[in-house]
Amino acid sequence: MTATTPGLVCAHHHLYSALARGMPAPPRTPRTFREILELVWWRLDAALDLEMIRWSAMLGALEALEAGTTAIVDHHASPNAIEGSLDVIAAACAEVGVRVACAYEVTDRHGPDGARRGLEENERFLRAGGRGWVGAHACFTLSDETLEAVTGLAEDLGVGVHIHVAEGPEDVAAGERLEDKARESWLLAHCVHLDRDLPGTVLHNPESNMNNAVGYARPTRFPNPVALGTDGIGGDMLTAFRAAYLRLREEDVTATPETPWRWLETGWELFPEARTDEVTWSYEPMEPWHLAFTPGVRPLRVVVDGEVVLDEHGPTRVDAAEVRAKAAEQARRLHARL
Repeated sequence: MTATTPGLVCAHHHLYSALARGMPAPPRTPRTFREILELVWWRLDAALDLEMIRWSAMLGALEALEAGTTAIVDHHASPNAIEGSLDVIAAACAEVGVRVACAYEVTDRHGPDGARRGLEENERFLRAGGRGWVGAHACFTLSDETLEAVTGLAEDLGVGVHIHVAEGPEDVAAGERLEDKARESWLLAHCVHLDRDLPGTVLHNPESNMNNAVGYARPTRFPNPVALGTDGIGGDMLTAFRAAYLRLREEDVTATPETPWRWLETGWELFPEARTDEVTWSYEPMEPWHLAFTPGVRPLRVVVDGEVVLDEHGPTRVDAAEVRAKAAEQARRLHARL
């Protein structure tokens, strides 16, 4: 038996993290969320070049497609390869046949020049017709001046801001700093320690939050729309849905799978075109009470914008084995730099 749904949407991804698997251990064991960032992710993103970015995006898009995800909202960082990075990601996803909306992570971690270049990459990409948001890392790595520049650029371009909000205790002041700035068009990733309501769509990433031990965001407390992401842990949104349900159920035994399924559906508000995509699945029925307890459900056929981009033989636009081999080469280059 099979069933068909629209394409799924990953509302918060870091495609560059596809090359992190098997990376060398950090110089010491991280014991806080900030140390995880400093010893793992900020070392990794600083080592990226455009070729690595290309193949990490290709691999991430391929894995998303193989999981029935046809649209990705990506949040990118490569402080030593900023210019043109969003074009590389967009082109790689298009080659695979997956839709993507991009944002470059503006931060003051690399000084005023790094922040300026990040702003310029967002502006260049969006003014050239690229799809996305103005990206920002998190308030605790943004000066007041840079935060103002981010919000001002977004308003000038008529788009929202895609920003990490109170993911860990280090960013607990984010709510106060964003209270007069956030808009309904914003994407607010994580919000684990957010202490007030802000306008925008909350991006819930349960697998990542558990992995980083930052706590549970309790997304049902927000009046906002909530969408599901992975924060870079692949593009399998059915797995993310099950994780969201189990984490919700752990807190509230009366909770049902319908709630995280609504969060999954919110992705279509961010990427309406994905509603017109068609994914034929190996399982029927594709409804939350079944899928919350049924592992191994996989797409048999995926149609994006009228084109079959995955069939019973695999992806139709790219050679999956070649993508994985090329990505593995780039991962080895990246890991050698670390």
